[in-house]
Amino acid sequence: MEKAENKISVKTPEFVSLQFHPAGLGSRAAAFLIDQLILMLVNLLIIVSAFLIMSGQQEFNLVFDAVPSVLAGAIILVFIINSGYFLVLEYFTGGRTIGKKILGVRVIQENGHSITLLSSLIRNLLRLIDSLPAAYLTGILMIFFHSRHKRLGDIVAGTLVVHERGKKGKKREGDIETEIKERGLSANDIEVDEFAMRSFGKKEWNLLKAYSERFRQLPEEERREMSRRMAAALLPKAGLVTEGKSNDELESMLLVLYLKMKEEWEYEL
Repeated sequence: MEKAENKISVKTPEFVSLQFHPAGLGSRAAAFLIDQLILMLVNLLIIVSAFLIMSGQQEFNLVFDAVPSVLAGAIILVFIINSGYFLVLEYFTGGRTIGKKILGVRVIQENGHSITLLSSLIRNLLRLIDSLPAAYLTGILMIFFHSRHKRLGDIVAGTLVVHERGKKGKKREGDIETEIKERGLSANDIEVDEFAMRSFGKKEWNLLKAYSERFRQLPEEERREMSRRMAAALLPKAGLVTEGKSNDELESMLLVLYLKMKEEWEYEL
């Protein structure tokens, strides 16, 4: 990996060269503050709800008996939410917490792939050290001085926080967007298991993207042949049944898969 002109060049295991804009201290801090505000509001809601439940009892004995269980439940719930917020959202939403999504940044692996569960666990466990001695000082200093804007958790977990792709290439992709619109397709038209989606890499994305961009330019017979080959190579891997499907149905399934993978693999270059 090498850095030039505020860009990070990454060579993936599929020998594809990618470039990313690393997210600096400002955008990362803003995203973190948004996430902390959300957690504070959720925590406050839980605490207020606990007190309302206790105050809703009519007799003092019932109130006294309810205090330990209600408070224990509230404390456990607050702990679970605060401990799992970053881990769960980063892994299951492609490296985006709510704050990161609003600010247009995400966490990825150093090889350009989506963050793994282990990497997310490591970087979030080390968040405790990054928050020392107070006010996240260690993490702030690391991000500010590190050449790739990494905190300790990123270094150990092998992750990067980068800006997402904007609207570049929209004109080039106009044909396929028109095709998708004419067919009335959306990313929600087929259900693909999260673990199946994570089995796809940059190689599959480049293949599907090239197919989609050439879709309307290919002669009909050539397009049908290519669609059958693409369907045989990609759809079973996504856990989708191809047997008995017409060519139009296979094409639509591939285009929907393109929409799903686009959400995961389109970065700001």
